[in-house]
Amino acid sequence: MSAADAASDLPRARGMAHAKAPAIAYISWVALALMTTASVASLRPAPTMAIYGLGAIFLYLVPAIVFLLPTSLVSAELASGWEGGVYNWVSKGISKPMGFLAVWCQFAMTIFYYPSLLGFVASTLAYVINPDLASNGVWTALVIMVCYWSGVFISSRGTKGVAGLASGGLIIGTLIPGALLILLGAAFLGQGNPSAAPMEASYLIPQWAGLASLVLIVNNFLSYSGMEMNAVHVSSLKNPGKDYPKSMFLAMGLVLLIFILPALAISWIVPAEELSLTAGVMQAFDAVLAVFNWQWLTPIIGIMLVMASLGGMLTWLAGPSKGLLLISRQEGYLPPFLQKLNKHGVQQNLLVTQGLVTTVIALGYALIPDVSSAYWIFSVITTQVYLIMYLLMFVAAIRLRRNDPDHPRGYRAPMLVGLCGVGFAASLAALLVGFIPPSQFGGGNPLVYFAIVAGGALGLGLLVPFLFYRFRKPSWKIAQEPEQSEVTES
Repeated sequence: MSAADAASDLPRARGMAHAKAPAIAYISWVALALMTTASVASLRPAPTMAIYGLGAIFLYLVPAIVFLLPTSLVSAELASGWEGGVYNWVSKGISKPMGFLAVWCQFAMTIFYYPSLLGFVASTLAYVINPDLASNGVWTALVIMVCYWSGVFISSRGTKGVAGLASGGLIIGTLIPGALLILLGAAFLGQGNPSAAPMEASYLIPQWAGLASLVLIVNNFLSYSGMEMNAVHVSSLKNPGKDYPKSMFLAMGLVLLIFILPALAISWIVPAEELSLTAGVMQAFDAVLAVFNWQWLTPIIGIMLVMASLGGMLTWLAGPSKGLLLISRQEGYLPPFLQKLNKHGVQQNLLVTQGLVTTVIALGYALIPDVSSAYWIFSVITTQVYLIMYLLMFVAAIRLRRNDPDHPRGYRAPMLVGLCGVGFAASLAALLVGFIPPSQFGGGNPLVYFAIVAGGALGLGLLVPFLFYRFRKPSWKIAQEPEQSEVTES
């Protein structure tokens, strides 16, 4: 997901409105496809799907068709017609309160995203120090807190160039380790070693285990989220109508390869019953490198994965909160304390407040005995909060097409109403199914699972923004004199 875009779309649009528009620097549709791939693809979700072997192909393809494709094409039309990101789209399409809810969900999802991302970092780092720590909840909680607060300190200094870490992270922490894992997995099978997961065609469709089986697809919605960020580049294509769909189909193919092939490689090497959802990538590397007596590479690969994840965290850290801050200053949605900037023009109070909540959530890793269970729960909550924003985006797109059909758009999505209908139905179904415990956690108490997920998703995604909106005051609006520093920082 493109954190740099999240940080800068709205401030940049406002800052440049007063200047002469520069000549458009066109990019090729292939370049846009690679940019999209870099912002979406990751190795982090691979262990979750590796449990299902060949079934991972099906579990990735379904959300790609019913979610990735609609969000890509619909957000492209919105971005090519209205600047300002999801707040502006939903505000004009539905209402300003719903626009605030949309931008809030875009920010709030990161509160649960950081614990799940840094939980992966903790388990990966454990293989560099002591693999036994990978399943230790206290270790995981400590790593989350140390990494997050270090990130807040770095971001609050207004450090420039942090976004570059994300693009470098694609190569260092995704493409190189992913390609190596696939090659080692193929060599592992080539030596005559049996696959840990069945590879017969009959296993392409996962075994049905009731509604709990559907929860697996929910986690993959988060893997594909963030397409509305990349849609802002549609205006940089010479022929958006033809080039953007080609770009998205190429990106979808590349993303599917990066998601599916490493997941399959892990399933060949590590039996499903032994697989950790947070440390599965390192488990597979450790096991397959041992076969070739290359275990000295394990800590090196672990450091590469950690560096990429931390770079991604830093680029996301100030991004969504920057957009929320600007909207709140204009409309008075947040108390002045949360809108305050430090001397570097960074929303430090908002980051610190977010960090306190993240710290409390991180303790869940220490309190929930199974680290994989905690990781899954936080991933589901992250997905559900983000899905609320997508529901609003699809409704806004239909209303804008009907109410303002002549508004200039650089790109018009084909069959928009149908795309929005499929995307809305899929997002709503995924949100509701997320309240059901997945089949691999069937032994736990479903009521406890429901309470945690509902409290996190509905409380943070709906109740908190409602309270901010309900108790807002005219005095919460702040003049925009710091705008120039904000634009400079972004």
